[in-house]
Amino acid sequence: MASVARRKIALIGAGNIGGTMAHMILDKDLGDVVLFDVVDGMPQGKALDLMEMRPTTHADGKVQGTNDWQDCRGADLFIVTAGIARKPGMSRDDLIATNSKIMTDVSKHIREVAPDAFVIVISNPLDAMVTLCKEVTGFPKERVTGMAGALDTSRFRHFIAEELGVSVDNVTAFVLGGHGDTMVPLPRYCSVAGIPLDRLLSADRIKAISDRTRVAGGEIVKLLKTGSAFYSPAACAVRMAESILRDRKWVVPCAAYLEGEYGVDGLYVGVPVTLGAGGVEKIHVIEMDDDERRDFMASVEHVRELVTGMSPA
Repeated sequence: MASVARRKIALIGAGNIGGTMAHMILDKDLGDVVLFDVVDGMPQGKALDLMEMRPTTHADGKVQGTNDWQDCRGADLFIVTAGIARKPGMSRDDLIATNSKIMTDVSKHIREVAPDAFVIVISNPLDAMVTLCKEVTGFPKERVTGMAGALDTSRFRHFIAEELGVSVDNVTAFVLGGHGDTMVPLPRYCSVAGIPLDRLLSADRIKAISDRTRVAGGEIVKLLKTGSAFYSPAACAVRMAESILRDRKWVVPCAAYLEGEYGVDGLYVGVPVTLGAGGVEKIHVIEMDDDERRDFMASVEHVRELVTGMSPA
């Protein structure tokens, strides 16, 4: 019987997020991993460590650490974390000058070594970086998406579950808009085991949780002092990758390229989408009241300001 080719997943950036994703991908057996970084020895060392873990965790996947783009050739999916991380006092927007140069270089290489691949962007400022990736690769919008709303929603769900003392599995929620302080949690669409959130919490508590969600990333940066979150971003990106590679058809809030949906044209914005074998297979348009619409459009305008004038280097 002919062997079935394993999927090839290239992780661009072997820092905390990249190494954590490689571990999670092995655990889920999504495919073989290429861990790429420009720092000599770091991806190779992490890859060897992960490979030596496999007998204990019964993992069949392989991890290759490399500084050579040719080792990424033919990858089915890229997850891009490359770029500098935030430090205390920095916003995601402060990273744009340095990370746009890195993203341009990364995107050119992806286009060259794997023209049919899917791309999930994590690098910040997310909305600008995923836009730049699409521009430089020239890939169709279905194959380039950003991990933003998935993480913001995970944080929102966590805070709600902690507030109520319930399982996170019982909490359903959405966070839309840009990946920054203007993001838009939508409590009206949040429920706990089917019970609307406003039946369980006061308006003041819901507002406090929504406000904390908007600055949750900065809260972690302040505590760590030397970097930013990595476990939760890694988990959310791997979940998106699983939905694509295994055609799970999960509905996930993520940065998708809008062409008229929500009254937005030609911009990446966080909205709920179906992720499957075709990538971003469907954008779900949900109704908003006047206040939600106002906040959403304010977030859209912030994204537009970030990407206006930004062009491939």
